[in-house]
Amino acid sequence: MLREMIYVCRPAGVLSVPGVYGGLIDKLPFGIAMNKGLTWRMGQTHVNRWTDDLLNRIQEGQIDPSFVITHTVPLDQGPEMYKTFREKRDGCIKVVLKP
Repeated sequence: MLREMIYVCRPAGVLSVPGVYGGLIDKLPFGIAMNKGLTWRMGQTHVNRWTDDLLNRIQEGQIDPSFVITHTVPLDQGPEMYKTFREKRDGCIKVVLKP
């Protein structure tokens, strides 16, 4: 996805990459990004800053995050669901494990 973002970003544009550390990226078209004069903005998502506020909004019914949940399974199926998530099988986006 990052490669596609480099291709479609306008010259002198800004590429923002918030999230969780992704490891090594192979075959990144860095020369294209340099020739376009792209600015890179990236960093870990500031989870601690927003967790309390978001949790309160969910509890008060202001936000319903259930649309991202694709699977709900018992806790003992956790290892198998991790594989499903990692391999992007079965449309897996977010798993809720029930004790």
